[in-house]
Amino acid sequence: MVLSVNEARDKALDAAEQLFYARGIHAVGMDDVRARSGVSLKRLYGLYPGKDALVEAVLDRRDQRWRERLTAYVDKAGDPRARVLAVFDWLALWFAEPGFRGCAWINAFGEAGATSPAVAAQTRLHKQRFAAQIAEWSAAAGQPAEVAEQLFLLAEGAMVTAGIRATVAPAHAARAAAAALLRQD
Repeated sequence: MVLSVNEARDKALDAAEQLFYARGIHAVGMDDVRARSGVSLKRLYGLYPGKDALVEAVLDRRDQRWRERLTAYVDKAGDPRARVLAVFDWLALWFAEPGFRGCAWINAFGEAGATSPAVAAQTRLHKQRFAAQIAEWSAAAGQPAEVAEQLFLLAEGAMVTAGIRATVAPAHAARAAAAALLRQD
């Protein structure tokens, strides 16, 4: 069966995302992605001329899906304050997912950010977009910009700690801190 370009791209991105997240960027070669995806090495290099391009595409696609999932969850919350707190509830659900190994962008930046401008750029872009989402929800709850930045840092700290400790507890602690911040207005 001959795969269309879109099918081959999706299979390659799915395989690369799973492998990079589970094993790390440097531990995974293009041949590993080929073996997992079933996409020939020639086709894989036709889609992504090198591993940096593949990593960039994985992070870009993951960013879109991650933020869409977060937004869909947060939008279900009733009032603006509840939407802000829903961010931390969603983080707890994410941290509890099987195979959770921390934030993919923090992991990628720690592993390759110093040597890969593409990884550094994708990580910064993802974090800017996430901070903007929090700022939007925080502003809707009547909070000043400095509170939005504090909420963002609580979420980021929870991600790092949850990845290291392999527990959802940091999401609950960050939610409690966020609730206290929101009561200070």
